[in-house]
Amino acid sequence: MRLLLAISRAIDQLNEKIGYICNFLVLAACLVSAGNAMIRYAFSYSSNSWLELQWYMFAILVMFGASYTFKRNEHVRVEVFYLFLSERGRLWLDLIGTLFFLIPACLLLSYLSWPFFKQAYAVGEMSGNAGGLVRWPIKFVIPSGFVMLALQGVSEVIKRIAALGGYVTVDAKYERPTQ
Repeated sequence: MRLLLAISRAIDQLNEKIGYICNFLVLAACLVSAGNAMIRYAFSYSSNSWLELQWYMFAILVMFGASYTFKRNEHVRVEVFYLFLSERGRLWLDLIGTLFFLIPACLLLSYLSWPFFKQAYAVGEMSGNAGGLVRWPIKFVIPSGFVMLALQGVSEVIKRIAALGGYVTVDAKYERPTQ
């Protein structure tokens, strides 16, 4: 169990670093958006590459932010079941849901999106917009984002099994987001 928990910690640390980078991407996307708007209205100049850069940053935030959000236990749940379960019941529900739904779905989506990236890379796909960016790097974000989410799922499975066995404590409490 010690080895598995060490693997879990390594995955958690990796996703924590990715989340830290994503936090900066939020600021960068805002600055690019504001700068692009200011230049467009002040100087009547615009570039598709700046607009696409915003989209790329947003895609990275969504795809890699999912694993970071999952690590922090802030993902969306089906509250109808979760809120009425005991702590142990929550651990079991997390374990079963992650093991049988999240990880297989992430691996399937990663597998299915890989040819999408591979084809874009093979042909050196570029944006169809004038001044647009190269497309294959952002298409790589799709399968890699799902792999990172699946890895975080593995980490969460390890922690839930360890918690059910009494090796560690896991905070499985879920607070509804304030609306």
